[in-house]
Amino acid sequence: MLEITRSPVFRVGVDLSKKVLHVHAVDRPGHLVLSKAMAPQAFYAWCAQLPPGCVVAMEACGGAHHVARRLLGMGLRALLIAGHFVSPYRMAGKRGKNDANDAAAICEAAGRPHMRFVPIKTAEQQGQLTVHRLREGFKEERTAMINRIRGILAEFGLVFPQSPEALRKALPEVIEDASNELPGVARLAVQRAHLHWIDLDLQIAWCDERITCYVRSNERAKKAATLLGIGPVTASALVASVGDFRQFASAKQFGAWLGLVPSQNSTGGKACLGRITKRGDDYLRTLLIQGAKSAVMSAGKRDDRISQWLLQLKERVGWQKAVVALANKNARILWAVLTREAAFDPDHVPATPAARGAAVMAKAAA
Repeated sequence: MLEITRSPVFRVGVDLSKKVLHVHAVDRPGHLVLSKAMAPQAFYAWCAQLPPGCVVAMEACGGAHHVARRLLGMGLRALLIAGHFVSPYRMAGKRGKNDANDAAAICEAAGRPHMRFVPIKTAEQQGQLTVHRLREGFKEERTAMINRIRGILAEFGLVFPQSPEALRKALPEVIEDASNELPGVARLAVQRAHLHWIDLDLQIAWCDERITCYVRSNERAKKAATLLGIGPVTASALVASVGDFRQFASAKQFGAWLGLVPSQNSTGGKACLGRITKRGDDYLRTLLIQGAKSAVMSAGKRDDRISQWLLQLKERVGWQKAVVALANKNARILWAVLTREAAFDPDHVPATPAARGAAVMAKAAA
């Protein structure tokens, strides 16, 4: 334990782990008050003695939202910071990484006036996201199982088309066909793998059912699902992950948070744009782009303004860039729909800047 002053604690940085939490506390001028490793229960008991409203900052990691909710219940101001915003404040650099230095860096980062913090998720939000994580895990297991079955069968000269449905239809016959080269133990192994594949399909179907029930019962998710290229899975993941969309100042900021805007390497007043930044949540961005791909491919079957815009854009820049452009547009539309309590209209015509300026002037005059 390192204790320098006995001044009242003003800000605390905590390096979280499963069994030991390292605390770095400073007073209002920034002088060190306490630097100490604590067990979780000792940490909560120590936090109960802090003055109300005291800032307690942590990195956004596994279990951080649970800790933050407990601290909020004690009347403290819990803050979560993304890890890549903390590392520049570690005085010892990359080669001096340890719990004490990390806690000091978190404490220092939390005191910056322009620092960005991660909103604390509710238990309900995290519960809904648990279904999504489970679903993604089952999907990966299913893909691995299909590839495993194909590999086993290929060893005995049994090769089938790439489609999972083609393999699914052929498997029962392959298992029952005594004329092929499959030995008895391999036949039993393929049969077990086939049963596991069926079980994974049932587990994924259960996850889809829970997600659909959530969308039907949540008004914001129901609104999100009305957008082109956004289905129940994407809608529920966005609403559960983001929570309050008003935390973003504009639709442009929300699109940038998802990593759907071009990266910049500009200097001297000359703009140089590159590929999309791919920052933020990979899962949300992937869902938006996959949904946009479906909407772009079927745009010719619809006659609304967005679909017509997509057709023109696809002809001009290609379908891949059109997909990313629609994903970014959907993110911006979603922000507008959920922050302004409006309904999605694919034929909506935005007001011109001049008309918006006139409306603002008229409202100010009134």
